[in-house]
Amino acid sequence: MPVTRLTALLLSCAAAAPAAAQEVTTATLDNGMEVVVIEDHRAPVAVHMVWYKTGSADEPPGVSGVAHFLEHLLFKATDDLEAGEFSRTVAENGGTDNAFTSYDYTAYHQRVAADRLELMMRMEADRMNDLRLTPEDIETERQVILEERSQRVDSDPGSIAREQMRAAQFLNHRYGQPVIGWRHEMQELDLEDVLATYDLWYSPNNAILVVAGDVEPEAVIAMAEEHYGVLPAEPGLPPRERQQEPPQLAARSVTYEDPRVSQPYVLRSYIAPARNAGDQERAAALVYLAQILGGSSFTSVLAEKLTFEENVALFSGAGYDGTALDDSTFGITVAPRPGVSLEEAEAAMDRAVAEFLEEGVDPAQLERIRTQLRASETYALDNVAGLANRYGAALATGLTVEDVKAWPEVLQAVTAEDIMEAAREVLAPRSSVTLYVSAPETEAAPASEPEPVSEEASQ
Repeated sequence: MPVTRLTALLLSCAAAAPAAAQEVTTATLDNGMEVVVIEDHRAPVAVHMVWYKTGSADEPPGVSGVAHFLEHLLFKATDDLEAGEFSRTVAENGGTDNAFTSYDYTAYHQRVAADRLELMMRMEADRMNDLRLTPEDIETERQVILEERSQRVDSDPGSIAREQMRAAQFLNHRYGQPVIGWRHEMQELDLEDVLATYDLWYSPNNAILVVAGDVEPEAVIAMAEEHYGVLPAEPGLPPRERQQEPPQLAARSVTYEDPRVSQPYVLRSYIAPARNAGDQERAAALVYLAQILGGSSFTSVLAEKLTFEENVALFSGAGYDGTALDDSTFGITVAPRPGVSLEEAEAAMDRAVAEFLEEGVDPAQLERIRTQLRASETYALDNVAGLANRYGAALATGLTVEDVKAWPEVLQAVTAEDIMEAAREVLAPRSSVTLYVSAPETEAAPASEPEPVSEEASQ
């Protein structure tokens, strides 16, 4: 059977069969810690994750990057562990571990043999409550995060440009600051800043434990009660009240030139709604809109019009991720062919979007994307770590277990009318920021596609 027919058959089967039921058990410990257990007994492996409902957008003014800084410092000494002993113990037991920080959460995770789960809980509970930092730790690790910024942001013109764009997009909300922090504020972070974040937010009543794999829910909850349940709740835990963004009344533009830019491109970003508890329909429509406009290099609206019909773009794309506590963004990118200016590329992009808003959704394309999304959601059930991430990120951004379970069916229920309504709402010029990225005319380098950059910072 040819590969193309086999792929079509797999997608067709995934579309016809309902998604497998997820065995998910939840509990809340007496100290307020949430517990989510996802059963998957196909391999004797467990993923253990602790999610804290705090990220860079929860930082007070003047200490940008402190959430990510603290993530690094949690691998230092505790009452029971020496600095570096946590990761060394995980490795000695055949596992892997890491952590990451985003705008809305900070998460710590290990993947180990299922019979090592209790050891992970014991160590993770220890550093939730008994971290022991020294001034030397602060000085050493500050240099590490500054070097990380140098490598991940300052040495990458695309990262610098998008950082500037995001600051222009969010004038008042903390989503406008980089997760890793502004360099001048990172240089001043001290022990007091770190402990203020740790003592307030790193508390069981602000944490979500997610365990996925070859485990029994009753045993996991009993372990959690033994190791996490004895930790004191934070009585002064504040609500996550953030400065909100005022309505955007005028389109904004950012131009960034850097001799290191190899391929110029134009990026348009719009404020867009995120997934909300019990109300995910608009976000689901935006997932389709991103796929329709820029999800394929051959069949998407932008590819067909800009690459094949008008021959002005080397590539184009669109993206949306609705997992956020507050408003998210919807982005469109076009990289012009040599000899085509960024202004011409932007004009062609605007024409393509305007034609789409006039003509509407192609029914065949809609059904093709619906099938692809159904297949993607079905195959995702095979990834235990991915499921743990899915539930943790959702709960840390205000969604519920029921929302996560309902998401595949919400996606399948999206109509062409839903997509067009979302498109008309979001693709409003006055709520956009347009970014031009290029090298100075005499210093342009050979063309290559810009690398996408994650908004998360990792250890």
